[in-house]
Parts: sequence; structure tokens; C-alpha cells
Amino acid sequence: MNQTSLPLRHALLALAVVAVWGSNFVVIRVGLDHLPPLLFATLRFTFALAPAVFFIKRPDVPWRDLAAYGVLIGAGQFGLLYIAMNGHISPGLASLVVQSQAFFTVALAMGLSGERVKPFQIAALALAAAGIALILWRTDGSATPLGLGLVLLAGLSWAGGNIVSRRSPNANMLGFVVWASLFSVPPLAAMSLVFEGWPAIRQGLLAADAITWAAVAWQSVGNTLFGYAVWGWLLSRHPAATIAPMSLLVPVFGMAGSALVLGEALPAWKLAAAGLVMAGLAVNVFWPGVRRRLWPVPRAG
Repeated sequence: MNQTSLPLRHALLALAVVAVWGSNFVVIRVGLDHLPPLLFATLRFTFALAPAVFFIKRPDVPWRDLAAYGVLIGAGQFGLLYIAMNGHISPGLASLVVQSQAFFTVALAMGLSGERVKPFQIAALALAAAGIALILWRTDGSATPLGLGLVLLAGLSWAGGNIVSRRSPNANMLGFVVWASLFSVPPLAAMSLVFEGWPAIRQGLLAADAITWAAVAWQSVGNTLFGYAVWGWLLSRHPAATIAPMSLLVPVFGMAGSALVLGEALPAWKLAAAGLVMAGLAVNVFWPGVRRRLWPVPRAG
């Protein structure tokens, strides 16, 4: 756990995970061609739950934490994200804006601990906020105010889930996600029935083709089971400071995948907005380590 560089095989595994997580936004857009968003989210967590729940041991964490995480990540993060991506924001921009979770996580953690915001965190937030403001100002139809708002709320829900999961730092994250899905499915299914209605659900299931079910499988098996299992395995063998920054590549894969597969335009303003958001994320992640190297604290004695 004390090494700071990744062996090539482990680096490739980490890259595979962020590629899956980044490409996931294109997959969501494909699945939404036939499935209503809340139904799609319900299916994602249903197949993340079963049959894995019968083979993976429940982590030794309180049921209330599993329930809170399941509702926040299932109904909150992905329910809102899928609704937003159903015509209100492009996959590339969604993959970028949802990274606001990093700042929401810091804000929630500070609110709970009473810790004061540091100057570098203010600078990081200002950069990211400038990028999101640019998206709102120059939008070409690839993002609406509603879409941006929903994805920001999805990021806030993700941050809430992060706070919950941090209460059990030694828990197996794959098991945590699988068992928490037990609490994601019921609210998503209920909201789908209430807001989308049985006729839309039935029509979506009947219209779903092989590509649609492949998108559901990619969400459940690739994004959830493979992604969390490998990420947790890497975190158990390397310092978090070595692994966590790799997640900054998720929007890169998200925007590139959306441009290549779906033909999403990447004009200069959109790349500038992405640069601002990514710069903010990078400052938030890397500045503490850079500061320690540039101005090391003298050892006592």
C-alpha cells in the first residue's frame, strides 16, 4: 500500500474501469431510445442486485447505511441523471457536469465536520463553476437549464452517497453496492409506475431490442459489478491518492465517446467549458500533494 506508481497491469485495469464508466453515458443514451428513464434505472439496479446478491456476502455495515446509499445513488443520482439525459442534456456534457459530486462531497463533509473551506477549494470551485456557467450561457441545445439542474442534483445525490459509504471505509464496496441495490429498486419502480405509467412501461419492454438489453447489461454488469469490483481491488492494494485521480479521465471518455458514437459536436466553447471544469477538479485533487512537495512542513526536533 505504500507504493506511489502503478504496475502496468494495474494501470491498465484502472484505465479499463474509467473507460467503462465514461462510455456508460453513451450507453445510457442508447438505452433511452426504447426505455423510459425511470424504468431503465429500475432494470439497471434490478440486474445489479440479482443474481449477485445470492453469491456476495452482505458487508458488515448497518442496514440504515445500505438503505440510505441505495436511495441516494439509485433514485437520486441515476434516477435524476437518466431523466436529464432523456432529451435535456447530451451524454458528453452529462459526464462532465455530474463530476460536480467532488465539490458537493467536500461541502457536505465540511458541513458535517465544521471544517472551514480552504482557499484552494474555493479556487477549484470557481473554475468548475465558470465552466458550468459557460455551458449554460453558450448552450447549443445539447444542454437545457433543466438538464443542467437535474445533473447537478444527481451530483449532489452522489455526494450524499459518498458521505454514507465513507462511514464504512473497510467494507467491500462491491458487496456494498449490490446489497444497497435492494433499496434502489423499490423507489425507482414506484416512481416509474407513478410518473411514467404502466402503458409506457409495457411499451418500453415490448420495444426493447437486443441493443437495449445489452445497454442494461452494460449498466449492471460492466458499470456496476466489474467497475466497483476492480476499483475496490485496486484501492485495497494502492494508496487512494494514486488511484482516485484516474477518475478524472471519466469525462474525457464520456465526451470522446459521445462525439465518436453519437456525433456530439465539440465546438471550442464546449472544450473550454470542459477545460475549466477539469481544471477545477484537478486543483481539488492534486493541490494538497503539490503544496506538500513545494512547501514541506519541517519535522519537529
